[in-house]
Amino acid sequence: MKVAVLDINGKDTGRKADLSKDVFAIEPNNHAVYLDVKQYLANQRQGTHKSKERGEITGSTRKIKKQKGTGTARAGSIKSGIFKGGGRMFGPRPRNYNFKLNKNVKRLARKSALSIKAGEKSITVLEDFNFDAPKTKNFTAVLKALELENKKSLFVLGGSNNNVYLSSRNLKGSEVITSSELSTYKILNANQVVLLEGALEGIETNLSK
Repeated sequence: MKVAVLDINGKDTGRKADLSKDVFAIEPNNHAVYLDVKQYLANQRQGTHKSKERGEITGSTRKIKKQKGTGTARAGSIKSGIFKGGGRMFGPRPRNYNFKLNKNVKRLARKSALSIKAGEKSITVLEDFNFDAPKTKNFTAVLKALELENKKSLFVLGGSNNNVYLSSRNLKGSEVITSSELSTYKILNANQVVLLEGALEGIETNLSK
């Protein structure tokens, strides 16, 4: 699968990148994608939610009225959840939302996500670049040249590049990661995935195992 390699000015360099069919052109497995995205979002949850139950409420424990003869339901404590100021019944408790997912399923999900993007023509291959200093305007110029200034974009680098990362950090619609940080959610959440040449080998090596 051949894709034109562009420079940071959005011009064709005349070179072609060969994308592996085993990674960028498989039949997408929607259930694997669902599971991987679900795990990613679950791992973002802190799980610190908590409401007070009747045993944690400060208040009298005396029986507030006699057992029989009132014509209404029995009530033993003002801290009951049926009264204003009482504890919450079946309220949230702290919990861990994380769950395990098979390594092969996660690999299949990432390949499926990349294949979906490739099928939608939403993958751009860009030659490796760097900035002399971290400046947002430099990264904005790259986005403008690639016509991505109004789209969500994901830039995948071959390795850590502090100047490029810091230049993009102030832009909400764009994210810069390395090939080892690639996730199904981030791929699908972007309108356009921009792969630097140096990242291709790492992606195909990691996902072809």
